[in-house]
Amino acid sequence: MIVLILTVCALNAPNQCDERRLEFVDDGGSLMQCMFRAPPTIARWCEDHPGIRVARWRCAYPGMEGEKT
Repeated sequence: MIVLILTVCALNAPNQCDERRLEFVDDGGSLMQCMFRAPPTIARWCEDHPGIRVARWRCAYPGMEGEKT
């Protein structure tokens, strides 16, 4: 299991940003594979949240979300 961490901002208030964490199930389980396989998941998430844009995103192992990878 890998955590996909999105930094998202409201379209009507671009300075109003927050982090969202999504569980990302990946067969390989490596952060590198997450980086390659995450964009379709992010695109689906964006479709379900039309008033929000994803400013940044990253992958992390559970419990290590605060560490920059």
